[in-house]
Amino acid sequence: MVSAEGIADFLRSEFPQTRCVVEAVGDGTSTVSLEITAHELRPGGTVSGPVLMSVADVALYVAILGKLGIIPLAVTTSFTINFLRRPAADRAVVGICNLLKVGHSLVVGEVALYSRGQDEIVAHAVGTYSLPRAAVT
Repeated sequence: MVSAEGIADFLRSEFPQTRCVVEAVGDGTSTVSLEITAHELRPGGTVSGPVLMSVADVALYVAILGKLGIIPLAVTTSFTINFLRRPAADRAVVGICNLLKVGHSLVVGEVALYSRGQDEIVAHAVGTYSLPRAAVT
């Protein structure tokens, strides 16, 4: 299993545009967060949907990397998100991912998104990643 620090180094190198922080990585799990600034807010003062989707997608990718190792060519093939309630504009968004199925060519996982320090889920996402051949033996 790759460490959280190893995955964070990989993300900084290959995806310098992401500001997501890798907080934890387990066997098929991950926790990532994103501090919210004025740039992530939409009119009305709420966190934009694309920001929530990005945190969920990164959380899923990090869980996959933690489970299978660094696989640069793993790509999102399907992604569905349900926005359940308004996230807090003054708190980090936290994504907690659990992989549901790890196959030879596809990985399916779910991500619960929260505003840090709050118990109510703000969004729920399910995504599928396609793995390059030979990624899973």
